[in-house]
Amino acid sequence: MNLIDGISNTVIILIRAGAVCRIAYCFLRLVTTEDEAAQYKKRIRNTFIFYILAESAFILKDIFLNYYS
Repeated sequence: MNLIDGISNTVIILIRAGAVCRIAYCFLRLVTTEDEAAQYKKRIRNTFIFYILAESAFILKDIFLNYYS
């Protein structure tokens, strides 16, 4: 059980760091290229959606593990 918790904590940290880096990159590109602003706004929105879904999946995993153990 400790192995599963360790792996899931590592994955969630990587997801959080990746989402922050992706959003920062898209904001940087959004400022520098006005021609592709709509595309980068959509990428930022999609990154937020991915982050919310990923966090929700790990929260559900924790709920199920706490309920059944």
